[in-house]
Amino acid sequence: MDAETVRGCVVVAGLGLSGTAAARGLARGGERVVVLEQRERPIPEILSELGVEVRFGEQDLPARTELVVTSPGWKPDHPLLRAAASAGVEVIGEVELAWRLRHEGAAPWLALTGTNGKTTAVRMLTSMLAAAGERALAVGNVGVPIVDAVLDPGETTVLAVELSSFQLHWSASPAPKAAAILNVAPDHIDWHGSLEEYARAKARIFAKAERVIYNADDPWAARLAEPYRAKGDGRSVGWTLGVPRAGQLGVVEDLLVDRAFTGDPMRSAEELAALSDVHPFAPHNVANALAAAALARSHGVPASAVRQGLADFRPDPHRIAHVARVGEVDYVDDSKATNPHAAAASLAAYPSIVWIAGGQLKGADVEDLVRRAAPRLRGAVLLGVDRERIAEALARHAANVPVLEVAGDDTGVMDRVVTAAARLASPGDTVLLAPAGASLDMFPGYGARGEAFARAVRNLTGLTGLVER
Repeated sequence: MDAETVRGCVVVAGLGLSGTAAARGLARGGERVVVLEQRERPIPEILSELGVEVRFGEQDLPARTELVVTSPGWKPDHPLLRAAASAGVEVIGEVELAWRLRHEGAAPWLALTGTNGKTTAVRMLTSMLAAAGERALAVGNVGVPIVDAVLDPGETTVLAVELSSFQLHWSASPAPKAAAILNVAPDHIDWHGSLEEYARAKARIFAKAERVIYNADDPWAARLAEPYRAKGDGRSVGWTLGVPRAGQLGVVEDLLVDRAFTGDPMRSAEELAALSDVHPFAPHNVANALAAAALARSHGVPASAVRQGLADFRPDPHRIAHVARVGEVDYVDDSKATNPHAAAASLAAYPSIVWIAGGQLKGADVEDLVRRAAPRLRGAVLLGVDRERIAEALARHAANVPVLEVAGDDTGVMDRVVTAAARLASPGDTVLLAPAGASLDMFPGYGARGEAFARAVRNLTGLTGLVER
Protein backbone atom coordinates (compact mmCIF):
# COMPACT_ATOMS: atom_id res chain seq x y z
CA MET A 1 0.00 0.00 0.00
CA ASP A 2 1.26 3.51 -0.86
CA ALA A 3 2.76 5.25 2.17
CA GLU A 4 0.86 8.48 1.46
CA THR A 5 -2.41 6.54 1.45
CA VAL A 6 -1.73 5.22 4.95
CA ARG A 7 -0.47 8.51 6.32
CA GLY A 8 -3.09 10.87 7.70
CA CYS A 9 -3.52 14.40 6.43
CA VAL A 10 -4.65 17.82 7.50
CA VAL A 11 -7.22 19.35 5.18
CA VAL A 12 -7.18 23.10 4.60
CA ALA A 13 -10.48 24.38 3.24
CA GLY A 14 -9.85 27.29 0.90
CA LEU A 15 -6.84 28.67 -0.95
CA GLY A 16 -7.24 32.31 0.02
CA LEU A 17 -4.85 34.36 2.11
CA SER A 18 -5.59 32.61 5.41
CA GLY A 19 -5.82 29.15 3.83
CA THR A 20 -2.49 29.55 2.08
CA ALA A 21 -0.85 30.72 5.32
CA ALA A 22 -2.30 27.77 7.23
CA ALA A 23 -1.18 25.25 4.59
CA ARG A 24 2.28 26.75 4.49
CA GLY A 25 2.67 26.65 8.26
CA LEU A 26 1.40 23.08 8.57
CA ALA A 27 3.60 21.79 5.75
CA ARG A 28 6.67 23.43 7.25
CA GLY A 29 5.83 21.61 10.46
CA GLY A 30 5.96 18.27 8.68
CA GLU A 31 2.25 17.67 8.16
CA ARG A 32 0.83 16.14 5.00
CA VAL A 33 -1.51 18.88 3.76
CA VAL A 34 -4.36 18.68 1.27
CA VAL A 35 -5.98 21.97 0.24
CA LEU A 36 -9.52 21.85 -1.11
CA GLU A 37 -10.56 24.84 -3.20
CA GLN A 38 -13.93 25.18 -4.91
CA ARG A 39 -12.74 27.38 -7.81
CA GLU A 40 -9.74 27.08 -10.10
CA ARG A 41 -7.04 29.61 -9.21
CA PRO A 42 -3.25 29.79 -9.37
CA ILE A 43 -1.44 27.68 -6.80
CA PRO A 44 1.16 29.66 -4.81
CA GLU A 45 4.62 28.45 -5.74
CA ILE A 46 5.63 27.99 -2.10
CA LEU A 47 2.88 25.39 -1.60
CA SER A 48 4.14 23.37 -4.55
CA GLU A 49 7.68 23.55 -3.19
CA LEU A 50 6.47 22.26 0.19
CA GLY A 51 4.62 19.33 -1.39
CA VAL A 52 1.14 20.57 -0.55
CA GLU A 53 -1.54 18.86 -2.63
CA VAL A 54 -4.25 21.15 -4.00
CA ARG A 55 -7.55 19.74 -5.26
CA PHE A 56 -10.01 21.95 -7.11
CA GLY A 57 -13.76 21.47 -7.11
CA GLU A 58 -13.84 18.60 -4.62
CA GLN A 59 -16.38 18.50 -1.82
CA ASP A 60 -15.54 15.11 -0.30
CA LEU A 61 -13.44 14.66 2.82
CA PRO A 62 -10.19 12.87 1.90
CA ALA A 63 -9.51 9.49 3.47
CA ARG A 64 -7.62 9.53 6.79
CA THR A 65 -8.29 13.21 7.44
CA GLU A 66 -7.14 14.01 10.98
CA LEU A 67 -7.95 17.72 11.15
CA VAL A 68 -9.72 20.34 9.04
CA VAL A 69 -8.55 23.96 9.05
CA THR A 70 -11.26 26.03 7.45
CA SER A 71 -11.11 29.47 5.90
CA PRO A 72 -13.52 32.18 7.13
CA GLY A 73 -15.55 32.15 3.94
CA TRP A 74 -16.72 28.55 4.35
CA LYS A 75 -20.05 28.43 6.21
CA PRO A 76 -20.50 25.91 9.04
CA ASP A 77 -23.15 24.08 7.00
CA HIS A 78 -20.80 23.48 4.06
CA PRO A 79 -21.00 19.79 3.08
CA LEU A 80 -17.29 19.25 3.70
CA LEU A 81 -17.44 20.69 7.19
CA ARG A 82 -20.59 18.77 8.00
CA ALA A 83 -18.94 15.58 6.77
CA ALA A 84 -15.97 16.26 9.04
CA ALA A 85 -18.27 16.74 12.04
CA SER A 86 -20.13 13.53 11.24
CA ALA A 87 -16.83 11.65 11.01
CA GLY A 88 -15.63 13.04 14.35
CA VAL A 89 -12.88 15.10 12.70
CA GLU A 90 -12.10 18.38 14.48
CA VAL A 91 -12.69 21.57 12.51
CA ILE A 92 -10.75 24.70 13.49
CA GLY A 93 -9.86 28.03 11.90
CA GLU A 94 -6.58 29.72 11.12
CA VAL A 95 -6.68 31.74 14.37
CA GLU A 96 -7.08 28.59 16.47
CA LEU A 97 -4.26 26.97 14.51
CA ALA A 98 -2.03 29.99 15.10
CA TRP A 99 -2.63 29.82 18.85
CA ARG A 100 -1.72 26.13 18.90
CA LEU A 101 1.46 26.79 16.93
CA ARG A 102 2.73 29.51 19.29
CA HIS A 103 6.16 28.97 20.79
CA GLU A 104 6.96 29.36 24.47
CA GLY A 105 7.47 33.02 25.32
CA ALA A 106 5.56 34.13 22.22
CA ALA A 107 4.35 37.71 21.89
CA PRO A 108 1.09 38.37 23.78
CA TRP A 109 -2.14 39.06 21.91
CA LEU A 110 -4.24 42.18 22.33
CA ALA A 111 -7.40 41.18 20.48
CA LEU A 112 -10.57 42.95 19.44
CA THR A 113 -13.73 42.32 17.50
CA GLY A 114 -16.94 44.16 16.64
CA THR A 115 -19.37 44.74 13.83
CA ASN A 116 -17.75 48.03 12.86
CA GLY A 117 -14.52 49.88 13.57
CA LYS A 118 -12.24 46.87 14.00
CA THR A 119 -9.55 47.85 11.52
CA THR A 120 -9.46 51.48 12.62
CA ALA A 121 -9.18 50.51 16.29
CA VAL A 122 -6.44 47.95 15.57
CA ARG A 123 -4.48 50.53 13.57
CA MET A 124 -4.85 53.03 16.42
CA LEU A 125 -3.72 50.39 18.91
CA THR A 126 -0.69 49.50 16.81
CA SER A 127 0.25 53.19 16.59
CA MET A 128 -0.03 53.59 20.38
CA LEU A 129 2.09 50.50 20.99
CA ALA A 130 4.72 51.75 18.55
CA ALA A 131 4.78 55.13 20.30
CA ALA A 132 5.56 53.24 23.52
CA GLY A 133 8.55 51.55 21.90
CA GLU A 134 6.89 48.20 21.26
CA ARG A 135 7.48 46.27 18.05
CA ALA A 136 3.79 45.75 17.37
CA LEU A 137 2.24 43.97 14.40
CA ALA A 138 -1.40 44.10 13.20
CA VAL A 139 -2.61 40.60 12.33
CA GLY A 140 -5.71 38.46 11.91
CA ASN A 141 -8.45 40.03 9.83
CA VAL A 142 -6.02 42.81 8.86
CA GLY A 143 -2.34 43.00 8.01
CA VAL A 144 -0.16 39.90 8.21
CA PRO A 145 -1.79 36.42 8.32
CA ILE A 146 -1.72 35.39 11.95
CA VAL A 147 -0.07 32.01 11.33
CA ASP A 148 2.82 33.72 9.56
CA ALA A 149 3.22 36.17 12.46
CA VAL A 150 3.32 33.34 15.00
CA LEU A 151 5.74 31.11 13.10
CA ASP A 152 8.05 33.92 12.00
CA PRO A 153 7.78 36.54 14.77
CA GLY A 154 11.09 38.26 14.15
CA GLU A 155 11.45 41.00 16.74
CA THR A 156 7.69 41.41 17.33
CA THR A 157 6.89 42.02 20.98
CA VAL A 158 3.08 42.20 20.84
CA LEU A 159 0.34 41.33 18.33
CA ALA A 160 -2.68 43.57 17.73
CA VAL A 161 -5.22 40.99 16.60
CA GLU A 162 -8.37 41.88 14.65
CA LEU A 163 -10.87 39.02 14.73
CA SER A 164 -14.04 38.58 12.70
CA SER A 165 -17.06 36.60 13.83
CA PHE A 166 -16.15 33.95 11.24
CA GLN A 167 -12.70 33.51 12.75
CA LEU A 168 -14.03 33.44 16.31
CA HIS A 169 -16.63 30.81 15.45
CA TRP A 170 -13.82 28.30 14.89
CA SER A 171 -11.61 29.41 17.80
CA ALA A 172 -11.78 28.00 21.32
CA SER A 173 -8.24 28.16 22.74
CA PRO A 174 -6.88 31.72 22.29
CA ALA A 175 -6.22 33.44 25.62
CA PRO A 176 -5.30 37.04 24.78
CA LYS A 177 -3.73 39.32 27.36
CA ALA A 178 -6.71 41.61 26.76
CA ALA A 179 -9.75 41.37 24.50
CA ALA A 180 -12.29 44.00 23.47
CA ILE A 181 -15.72 44.05 21.84
CA LEU A 182 -16.41 47.35 20.09
CA ASN A 183 -20.07 46.86 19.20
CA VAL A 184 -22.52 44.24 17.98
CA ALA A 185 -25.24 44.91 15.40
CA PRO A 186 -26.99 42.70 12.84
CA ASP A 187 -24.49 41.56 10.21
CA HIS A 188 -23.54 38.29 8.53
CA ILE A 189 -26.81 36.74 9.68
CA ASP A 190 -26.79 34.63 6.52
CA TRP A 191 -23.56 33.01 7.76
CA HIS A 192 -24.39 32.60 11.45
CA GLY A 193 -28.14 31.98 11.17
CA SER A 194 -29.28 34.57 13.74
CA LEU A 195 -28.17 37.68 15.60
CA GLU A 196 -27.85 35.60 18.76
CA GLU A 197 -25.45 33.16 17.10
CA TYR A 198 -23.48 36.04 15.62
CA ALA A 199 -23.19 37.63 19.08
CA ARG A 200 -22.25 34.28 20.61
CA ALA A 201 -19.36 34.02 18.16
CA LYS A 202 -18.20 37.53 19.11
CA ALA A 203 -18.34 36.60 22.82
CA ARG A 204 -15.78 33.84 22.34
CA ILE A 205 -13.08 36.52 22.37
CA PHE A 206 -13.72 37.02 26.11
CA ALA A 207 -13.73 33.37 27.17
CA LYS A 208 -10.07 33.02 28.12
CA ALA A 209 -8.90 36.62 28.06
CA GLU A 210 -6.94 37.93 31.02
CA ARG A 211 -8.70 41.28 30.70
CA VAL A 212 -12.21 41.88 29.29
CA ILE A 213 -12.72 45.31 27.68
CA TYR A 214 -16.13 46.39 26.40
CA ASN A 215 -18.15 49.29 25.06
CA ALA A 216 -20.41 50.27 27.95
CA ASP A 217 -22.58 52.31 25.54
CA ASP A 218 -23.35 49.33 23.30
CA PRO A 219 -26.14 47.09 24.66
CA TRP A 220 -24.83 43.86 23.16
CA ALA A 221 -21.19 44.48 24.10
CA ALA A 222 -22.20 45.30 27.68
CA ARG A 223 -24.42 42.23 27.80
CA LEU A 224 -21.63 39.93 26.60
CA ALA A 225 -19.26 41.38 29.20
CA GLU A 226 -21.75 41.15 32.07
CA PRO A 227 -20.70 37.65 33.31
CA TYR A 228 -17.16 38.96 33.77
CA ARG A 229 -18.16 42.35 35.17
CA ALA A 230 -20.45 40.68 37.72
CA LYS A 231 -17.51 38.87 39.29
CA GLY A 232 -16.18 42.20 40.54
CA ASP A 233 -12.58 41.01 40.33
CA GLY A 234 -11.31 43.96 38.28
CA ARG A 235 -10.95 41.79 35.20
CA SER A 236 -13.41 43.88 33.16
CA VAL A 237 -12.93 47.44 31.92
CA GLY A 238 -15.54 49.50 30.09
CA TRP A 239 -15.36 52.61 27.98
CA THR A 240 -17.99 55.24 27.30
CA LEU A 241 -18.44 58.47 25.37
CA GLY A 242 -19.78 59.93 28.62
CA VAL A 243 -18.05 60.72 31.89
CA PRO A 244 -16.40 57.48 33.05
CA ARG A 245 -17.06 55.76 36.34
CA ALA A 246 -14.30 53.99 38.26
CA GLY A 247 -13.09 51.09 36.12
CA GLN A 248 -13.85 52.87 32.84
CA LEU A 249 -12.29 55.10 30.21
CA GLY A 250 -14.37 57.97 28.90
CA VAL A 251 -14.72 61.63 27.98
CA VAL A 252 -14.64 64.62 30.32
CA GLU A 253 -15.32 67.89 28.50
CA ASP A 254 -12.81 67.76 25.61
CA LEU A 255 -10.49 65.11 27.07
CA LEU A 256 -10.16 61.33 26.84
CA VAL A 257 -9.50 60.11 30.39
CA ASP A 258 -8.67 56.85 32.16
CA ARG A 259 -10.27 55.76 35.44
CA ALA A 260 -9.33 52.09 35.10
CA PHE A 261 -5.56 51.80 34.81
CA THR A 262 -4.62 54.45 37.37
CA GLY A 263 -3.29 54.04 40.88
CA ASP A 264 -6.62 55.01 42.49
CA PRO A 265 -9.53 54.65 40.03
CA MET A 266 -12.07 55.57 42.70
CA ARG A 267 -10.58 59.02 43.30
CA SER A 268 -8.45 59.95 40.31
CA ALA A 269 -8.38 59.99 36.52
CA GLU A 270 -5.50 60.34 34.09
CA GLU A 271 -5.67 62.44 30.95
CA LEU A 272 -4.89 60.38 27.84
CA ALA A 273 -5.55 62.75 24.94
CA ALA A 274 -7.80 65.52 23.66
CA LEU A 275 -10.76 65.02 21.37
CA SER A 276 -8.83 67.07 18.83
CA ASP A 277 -6.20 64.30 18.75
CA VAL A 278 -8.78 61.91 17.23
CA HIS A 279 -8.85 62.08 13.44
CA PRO A 280 -10.93 61.91 11.45
CA PHE A 281 -13.18 63.22 14.20
CA ALA A 282 -16.55 61.53 14.68
CA PRO A 283 -18.23 60.04 17.76
CA HIS A 284 -17.68 56.46 16.63
CA ASN A 285 -14.00 57.23 16.00
CA VAL A 286 -13.69 58.54 19.56
CA ALA A 287 -15.11 55.19 20.67
CA ASN A 288 -12.50 53.42 18.55
CA ALA A 289 -9.78 55.53 20.16
CA LEU A 290 -11.02 54.68 23.67
CA ALA A 291 -11.09 50.97 22.84
CA ALA A 292 -7.55 51.10 21.48
CA ALA A 293 -6.42 53.09 24.51
CA ALA A 294 -7.94 50.56 26.91
CA LEU A 295 -6.14 47.70 25.17
CA ALA A 296 -2.89 49.66 25.12
CA ARG A 297 -3.20 50.59 28.78
CA SER A 298 -3.80 46.94 29.68
CA HIS A 299 -0.35 46.31 28.22
CA GLY A 300 1.24 49.06 30.29
CA VAL A 301 1.37 51.79 27.63
CA PRO A 302 1.77 55.24 29.26
CA ALA A 303 -0.69 58.05 28.64
CA SER A 304 1.88 60.02 26.64
CA ALA A 305 2.17 57.16 24.12
CA VAL A 306 -1.61 56.93 23.79
CA ARG A 307 -1.69 60.59 22.78
CA GLN A 308 1.32 60.26 20.48
CA GLY A 309 -0.16 57.15 18.90
CA LEU A 310 -3.36 59.01 18.04
CA ALA A 311 -1.33 61.88 16.58
CA ASP A 312 0.68 59.44 14.44
CA PHE A 313 -2.33 57.42 13.31
CA ARG A 314 -3.33 57.56 9.66
CA PRO A 315 -6.74 56.02 8.87
CA ASP A 316 -7.19 53.49 6.10
CA PRO A 317 -8.95 54.78 2.96
CA HIS A 318 -12.73 55.01 2.58
CA ARG A 319 -13.46 55.56 6.27
CA ILE A 320 -15.13 58.98 6.68
CA ALA A 321 -12.42 60.36 4.41
CA HIS A 322 -12.85 63.98 3.33
CA VAL A 323 -12.46 64.07 -0.45
CA ALA A 324 -12.99 67.73 -1.30
CA ARG A 325 -15.02 70.88 -0.79
CA VAL A 326 -16.99 72.05 -3.79
CA GLY A 327 -19.00 75.27 -3.60
CA GLU A 328 -19.05 75.24 0.24
CA VAL A 329 -20.26 71.63 0.25
CA ASP A 330 -18.06 68.89 1.76
CA TYR A 331 -17.84 65.49 0.08
CA VAL A 332 -17.02 62.56 2.39
CA ASP A 333 -16.21 58.97 1.42
CA ASP A 334 -17.32 56.35 3.96
CA SER A 335 -17.71 53.51 1.47
CA LYS A 336 -16.58 51.15 4.25
CA ALA A 337 -20.00 51.70 5.89
CA THR A 338 -21.27 48.44 4.42
CA ASN A 339 -24.08 47.80 6.91
CA PRO A 340 -26.73 49.97 8.63
CA HIS A 341 -24.85 50.13 11.94
CA ALA A 342 -21.77 51.60 10.27
CA ALA A 343 -23.86 54.00 8.20
CA ALA A 344 -25.68 55.19 11.34
CA ALA A 345 -22.37 56.07 12.99
CA SER A 346 -21.27 58.00 9.92
CA LEU A 347 -24.57 59.87 9.56
CA ALA A 348 -24.40 60.89 13.23
CA ALA A 349 -21.14 62.75 12.57
CA TYR A 350 -22.66 65.49 10.36
CA PRO A 351 -25.57 67.89 10.98
CA SER A 352 -26.84 68.44 7.42
CA ILE A 353 -26.47 65.65 4.88
CA VAL A 354 -27.20 64.68 1.32
CA TRP A 355 -26.95 60.94 1.70
CA ILE A 356 -25.67 58.57 -1.00
CA ALA A 357 -26.78 55.05 -0.09
CA GLY A 358 -27.58 51.63 -1.50
CA GLY A 359 -26.03 48.35 -2.53
CA GLN A 360 -26.51 44.88 -1.09
CA LEU A 361 -28.29 45.09 2.26
CA LYS A 362 -27.73 41.36 2.96
CA GLY A 363 -31.14 41.10 4.58
CA ALA A 364 -30.47 43.93 7.05
CA ASP A 365 -33.28 46.18 8.27
CA VAL A 366 -32.87 49.90 7.48
CA GLU A 367 -35.98 51.22 9.24
CA ASP A 368 -34.24 52.32 12.43
CA LEU A 369 -31.30 53.74 10.49
CA VAL A 370 -33.54 55.96 8.37
CA ARG A 371 -35.78 56.99 11.28
CA ARG A 372 -32.79 58.17 13.34
CA ALA A 373 -31.07 59.90 10.42
CA ALA A 374 -34.18 61.66 9.08
CA PRO A 375 -33.69 64.99 10.96
CA ARG A 376 -30.20 65.37 9.46
CA LEU A 377 -31.13 64.59 5.85
CA ARG A 378 -31.48 67.31 3.24
CA GLY A 379 -31.67 64.85 0.36
CA ALA A 380 -30.82 61.30 -0.66
CA VAL A 381 -29.49 59.71 -3.81
CA LEU A 382 -29.87 55.94 -4.02
CA LEU A 383 -28.14 53.33 -6.17
CA GLY A 384 -27.65 49.60 -6.22
CA VAL A 385 -29.73 46.46 -6.10
CA ASP A 386 -31.53 47.20 -2.81
CA ARG A 387 -32.08 50.93 -3.28
CA GLU A 388 -35.85 50.50 -3.37
CA ARG A 389 -35.89 49.23 0.22
CA ILE A 390 -34.11 52.37 1.38
CA ALA A 391 -36.46 54.51 -0.72
CA GLU A 392 -39.46 52.89 0.97
CA ALA A 393 -38.02 53.54 4.42
CA LEU A 394 -37.34 57.17 3.48
CA ALA A 395 -40.93 57.54 2.29
CA ARG A 396 -42.16 56.34 5.68
CA HIS A 397 -39.78 58.24 7.96
CA ALA A 398 -38.51 61.22 5.93
CA ALA A 399 -41.36 62.04 3.57
CA ASN A 400 -40.23 65.65 3.07
CA VAL A 401 -36.70 64.69 2.04
CA PRO A 402 -36.15 64.72 -1.75
CA VAL A 403 -35.02 61.30 -2.96
CA LEU A 404 -33.45 60.47 -6.33
CA GLU A 405 -32.84 56.94 -7.54
CA VAL A 406 -30.11 56.30 -10.09
CA ALA A 407 -30.51 53.08 -12.03
CA GLY A 408 -27.81 51.11 -13.79
CA ASP A 409 -24.60 49.33 -12.90
CA ASP A 410 -22.31 50.75 -15.57
CA THR A 411 -19.00 52.43 -14.83
CA GLY A 412 -20.49 55.90 -15.12
CA VAL A 413 -23.26 55.45 -12.58
CA MET A 414 -21.31 57.09 -9.75
CA ASP A 415 -20.79 60.22 -11.87
CA ARG A 416 -24.57 60.50 -12.24
CA VAL A 417 -25.06 59.84 -8.52
CA VAL A 418 -22.60 62.53 -7.43
CA THR A 419 -23.97 65.05 -9.93
CA ALA A 420 -27.48 64.43 -8.58
CA ALA A 421 -26.25 64.83 -5.00
CA ALA A 422 -24.50 68.10 -5.88
CA ARG A 423 -27.77 69.49 -7.21
CA LEU A 424 -29.55 68.64 -3.94
CA ALA A 425 -26.82 70.09 -1.71
CA SER A 426 -26.67 73.64 -0.34
CA PRO A 427 -23.73 75.50 1.20
CA GLY A 428 -22.90 73.97 4.58
CA ASP A 429 -24.16 70.50 3.65
CA THR A 430 -22.12 67.32 3.53
CA VAL A 431 -22.57 64.91 0.65
CA LEU A 432 -21.90 61.63 2.42
CA LEU A 433 -21.28 58.27 0.78
CA ALA A 434 -22.35 55.90 3.60
CA PRO A 435 -24.05 53.13 1.61
CA ALA A 436 -25.35 50.86 4.44
CA GLY A 437 -24.85 47.96 2.03
CA ALA A 438 -22.14 45.88 0.44
CA SER A 439 -20.75 46.89 -2.94
CA LEU A 440 -20.46 43.67 -4.92
CA ASP A 441 -23.66 44.25 -6.91
CA MET A 442 -21.86 47.04 -8.78
CA PHE A 443 -18.18 47.19 -7.78
CA PRO A 444 -15.31 44.77 -7.06
CA GLY A 445 -15.34 45.97 -3.44
CA TYR A 446 -16.03 48.91 -1.15
CA GLY A 447 -12.63 50.38 -2.09
CA ALA A 448 -13.54 50.55 -5.77
CA ARG A 449 -16.85 52.14 -4.84
CA GLY A 450 -15.09 54.80 -2.77
CA GLU A 451 -12.58 55.49 -5.52
CA ALA A 452 -15.39 55.90 -8.05
CA PHE A 453 -17.02 58.40 -5.69
CA ALA A 454 -13.79 60.39 -5.29
CA ARG A 455 -13.26 60.49 -9.07
CA ALA A 456 -16.82 61.66 -9.59
CA VAL A 457 -16.37 64.42 -7.00
CA ARG A 458 -13.24 65.63 -8.77
CA ASN A 459 -15.19 65.69 -12.01
CA LEU A 460 -17.41 68.36 -10.48
CA THR A 461 -14.73 70.96 -11.26
CA GLY A 462 -16.81 71.90 -14.26
CA LEU A 463 -19.56 73.04 -11.89
CA THR A 464 -17.53 75.21 -9.50
CA GLY A 465 -14.14 75.58 -7.87
CA LEU A 466 -12.64 72.56 -6.12
CA VAL A 467 -10.77 72.93 -2.84
CA GLU A 468 -8.80 69.92 -1.63
CA ARG A 469 -8.15 69.38 2.07
